[in-house]
Amino acid sequence: MTFLSFPTLYHVLSTESTLDFSAEKYTMGVLPIVFLMRRYINLLKENEKISEIYFVSDKQLRPNKKGNLYLQFNLSDKTGTLCGFIWSVNDASAYDFESGDYVRAEGTTQRFQGTLQFIATRLTKVDAGSVDPTEFVRIQAVDIPKSQNRLRELLQSITDPHLRNLADCFLIDDVFIDIFSKTPAGVKLHHAYPGGLLEHSLQMMETAVRIAELYPVLNRDMLLIGAFLHDIGKTKELAFGNEMYYTDQGQLLGHPFLGVEILDGKIAEAEKLAGEPFNAETAMLLKHMLISHHGTYENQCTKLPMSLEAITLHFIDSIDSKISEFRKYMFDDPNAGSLWTNYIPAIERKLYKGTDLRD
Repeated sequence: MTFLSFPTLYHVLSTESTLDFSAEKYTMGVLPIVFLMRRYINLLKENEKISEIYFVSDKQLRPNKKGNLYLQFNLSDKTGTLCGFIWSVNDASAYDFESGDYVRAEGTTQRFQGTLQFIATRLTKVDAGSVDPTEFVRIQAVDIPKSQNRLRELLQSITDPHLRNLADCFLIDDVFIDIFSKTPAGVKLHHAYPGGLLEHSLQMMETAVRIAELYPVLNRDMLLIGAFLHDIGKTKELAFGNEMYYTDQGQLLGHPFLGVEILDGKIAEAEKLAGEPFNAETAMLLKHMLISHHGTYENQCTKLPMSLEAITLHFIDSIDSKISEFRKYMFDDPNAGSLWTNYIPAIERKLYKGTDLRD
């Protein structure tokens, strides 16, 4: 009877070798290990040869400085994401897969400027029906019914009659609430998963209520509904299926502009519901909050925040999005045994994960 060592088991899986289990050649105790084992991204080490199935996204064919083509892509599973490359691409049609497919990735990991990456020798499309999608796509658990109920409670706590009528127009729109509740808040960084927009907006609303209690100078109702409205344009800016991506109008117009369009339509509905015109100054201030909530021109604001509620909304948004973004960097970091992440060029620093995330 032959026992397979751990490295041998890994080799068997990674090379797709055919095992002969006839005549009790291998012990039954080994069999479950063979079929359960896979190389999760958060376990990969430097200079490790890999042959494993992953979810592929952000496939891009790019020219290098000499004009030669190379392929860049992201590989992911439920434990994280890894950037990959094929440096020499002579025939792009040979890589017959698209973002949102599953592929068997063969190649070697290496570290570049402190970041683990994957240099592929072959990528082969895998039939989606042959894999368990829960193994490859990390989905944040959002309790949508519970979050919807809390969203309703907060919006129904608004006492200003114009703002309350406006809130009711959103709440009675089942189609909007359904889309709002399933849309991600981003495609890569903060709250980038189905239900992320609902979670992000609700967290901001909870924060807005508490800040308004500490600073009575703020208009609590205006800040609260502003937190709800600030990203509603993402229901048109973003689309999602196997992967999340920007729509054409999202690329060309952006969610602040799209949000103002949605708001204009609901203000018209609120006027019909109330039987009177919506307060013009209130409408103007709400629109200002939507177009200024990114805070700076560098972050694609058309106007800087110019009211107390607008500047407060910007910082609430920044707090919640940055916490989510930094947590993602920590979770996706391939150094599972380290207290620190790799250096992250996008934020120009490492992050301290602490023992809770390391364990």
